[in-house]
Formats: sequence, C-alpha cells, structure tokens
Amino acid sequence: MQLLFIRHGEPDYTDVTDRRFIGHGRDLAKLSPLGVSQAEAVARDPQLTGASVILASPYTRALQTAAILSRHTGIPIEVETDLMEWMPDLTFQFHGPAQLDAIQVEMQAHRGEWDPPCRYRWESLSALYRRAQGALGRHLHRKKVIAVAHEMLIRQFVPLDHVPHCRVIPLDYVPPRPNGGQ
Repeated sequence: MQLLFIRHGEPDYTDVTDRRFIGHGRDLAKLSPLGVSQAEAVARDPQLTGASVILASPYTRALQTAAILSRHTGIPIEVETDLMEWMPDLTFQFHGPAQLDAIQVEMQAHRGEWDPPCRYRWESLSALYRRAQGALGRHLHRKKVIAVAHEMLIRQFVPLDHVPHCRVIPLDYVPPRPNGGQ
C-alpha cells in the first residue's frame, strides 16, 4: 500500500488553554490561521492524486486538516481512533506544555519504553507503533491512502527528527510479519 503521511497543520491552543482544559481536552485545539493555510497548500500537492481515502486521527487539528484536504480533493475521510498522537498521560490529567516537557524528558530517558520506576504514566513508543500498525492494517486492501496524523506517531514509521506541519511523507507501507520480522 502506498501511504502518504501528513502531519496536521499548526494548531492554536489559545482556546483550550483559556478554558483550562487538561488531558485530552487539550486535543480539542483547532488549527491556527497559518495551519489552515498549510492544509490548503498541501491539498494541492499532486502526490495526493489517486488516493482512495483520507484516514484521520480523531483530534481536532487532524480532523480539520483532513476536512480541508477532502474539500479540495474530493477524497472521503475515515476517522481512525488509533492514529491519535502518542499519549503523554494515560491518566488524562496533564496540564499543558510545562508538564508535557517533563513527561517527554522522562520518556526519552527511558528510550521510549515505560517501566514502573517512571514518575509519569505515559504510553510507550512500542505501544504507539502497534496501535498505529493496527489502524493502518485495516486498510491494506487499498492501493493508496493518506493518513493525517501527528509527529510522534509518524516518527515511528519514518526516520525523521522533526516532521513539519502539512508535508507529504510518502512511504511504501508493508506491515511487519507476525513474528516481528520485516
């Protein structure tokens, strides 16, 4: 399957911060005006031609990006819950950027794999990868798919230190063998 990853457009957390949303409430943040422009620009990318579906994370910033892509291309959207971003707090109580920074430092110190000495309860990167594999695996019957997702998730599939907003990242997606080999 040809897979085109697109990270959502730039988000604007002003509304959710003003409302003091925590945990997954922060994932209700919409796109900034720049994020909307980014999504409109990538919607004209010729690489998108021939895709049969846009898979979207359920987070607002990804759904809004996918909606803009769909409006410009006519490609239908399907929400894939398991394409949501890495979960920094499985208790759903984190409060924002300062705490997120501490969680990410801990995650990096443990090389992405959670274990009981960790102070915070975050999703391991191997669990994120398996979750995303399951979502993508449901679409192997398709020839070309667009997946609007998030940086940490995309980085589990492509060797990038940073995934820019609204860039097409093509990948010939081959699921791993059941024994874990390629």
